Amino acid sequence: MTSEQDLIAQLKNKQTQENAFRILMGQYKERLYWHIRKIVVSHADADDVLQNTFVKIYRNIDKFKGESKLYSWMYRIATNESITFINKRAKQNNIDITEYQHNLAETLQDDVHFSGSEIQLILQKAIATLPKKQQLVFKMKYFDEMKYNDMSEILETSVGALKASYFHAVKKIEKIITAY
Repeated sequence: MTSEQDLIAQLKNKQTQENAFRILMGQYKERLYWHIRKIVVSHADADDVLQNTFVKIYRNIDKFKGESKLYSWMYRIATNESITFINKRAKQNNIDITEYQHNLAETLQDDVHFSGSEIQLILQKAIATLPKKQQLVFKMKYFDEMKYNDMSEILETSVGALKASYFHAVKKIEKIITAY
């Protein structure tokens, strides 16, 4: 296994870049896919956003300063690409982002790539009602079991604000689920 510093050096070296990028994709493709999928919901859309994410990583690796972990930097790119994607789709459909996400959650049970139970479907619908920031924080904490410090680095938000967002998200989701 290549250390992160070695991998970054190889990514920035034109002679070793292609092989290093294949290693990078092998190490992070699945984790980034599932992070993106939780935001954009659709499998096909997640694949598109993942591809855009890796293109952006490849094109911008020279701008990576090493002030955060490589994964945090890539996760931030994936998050931003996902948000840009859903905002663009909502705008194309002439609907507000909340309505767009609600529509995605409603179509989830028809998605052949969704294999969740009824309670998981209800949870996804409840998450879709949250404001975008609370959705992100909830998904990163609940599904990815990410630490607040890592989330803070990725979302460029204070730990306190993240804890408050998660608390409010949990309360709203509990209220929705108990109403079923």
